[in-house]
Amino acid sequence: MLADKLSSAFDFLKTKSPSLIGIDIASTTIKMVELSEVGKGTFRLERYAIEPLAKDLVQDGNVANLDQVSDALRRGFKRLGSRNKSVAMALPAAMVITKKIIVPSGQKEEELELTVEAEANQYIPFALDEVNLDFQILGAAPNNPDEVEVLIAASRKEKVEDRVAIAEAAGLKPLVMDVESYATQEAFRMIAPSLPANGRDQNIAFVDIGAHVTHFYVLRNGQFLFSRDQAFGGNQLTQDIQRAFNLSPEEAEAAKKNQGLPENYDQDVLQPFMETLALEITRALQFFFTSTTYNQVDQIVLAGGCALLPGLDELVAKRASVSTVVGNPFASMQVSDRIRPRQLAQDAPLLTIATGLALRSFE
Repeated sequence: MLADKLSSAFDFLKTKSPSLIGIDIASTTIKMVELSEVGKGTFRLERYAIEPLAKDLVQDGNVANLDQVSDALRRGFKRLGSRNKSVAMALPAAMVITKKIIVPSGQKEEELELTVEAEANQYIPFALDEVNLDFQILGAAPNNPDEVEVLIAASRKEKVEDRVAIAEAAGLKPLVMDVESYATQEAFRMIAPSLPANGRDQNIAFVDIGAHVTHFYVLRNGQFLFSRDQAFGGNQLTQDIQRAFNLSPEEAEAAKKNQGLPENYDQDVLQPFMETLALEITRALQFFFTSTTYNQVDQIVLAGGCALLPGLDELVAKRASVSTVVGNPFASMQVSDRIRPRQLAQDAPLLTIATGLALRSFE
């Protein structure tokens, strides 16, 4: 029965708990965010934690060693210091098949489930008993008030079960499984008010620079117009440091974080890396222009581990001829006294997905 599948661990964009900790399992770190609501649509960052992961434990979203990742999650949760064990997690967009369909409005739940099942059979290249499947009604269809738009989401069961097992082994209760791109979209709602004109009626490029992959999105009024992944990220800088100064991967990563590198680092290594990164972003913009009817972007927002590289925002703005800022999902939030503002300023660009997941608590 489809209803049985929908009651599984993969509850796409659905919240069952009044409060959820957002957990983002990336390739080099696990990031956790806990929020509280202090007024209608007003939030406070209560606590967050970032726990490093050993190299190659998570590759392209696939978990190579569940036990070691679970141990890291347990350590990070202990540092987080929360009593709340209900969590929201996410899968990379590449692991999830999504499809928007238009169906007649007013259907009973059982009828809608049958419709979703029939549509899923057309678009999902696996047997339905091999996937976790869910759907959400998005609202009225754009051109017909008698129809509604429905989002179908499906992922292979083992992908969901791996993350559920990691959380449960760490003593946590996974209640929501989301998609990383939709968690990013949710967090962007917190960034938009800090942009000119609150980002309304503008094309905003959101660039999340990960360790291995840069996720490039264009949003307009909070909705995706375009998305693209590019195989380039902060790990490239680590490799450049290794080659330039004859260091091991671990030494290069530590030196990058602690700024313990020779004087020629900026000119010989960092600046060429940032030029290449800026080029990758301008290339992604060109893909957006050639793939859509749009021919301009009004703002670029940088996120991820490289977003705060000194001068990167100015360089991207110059190369792309578009105003560029570093995104902070907590810009319009209150912040708990237990959090150090200076450290948060450094960490905020890394916490986009975890923040979007934590926001699922309040929908």
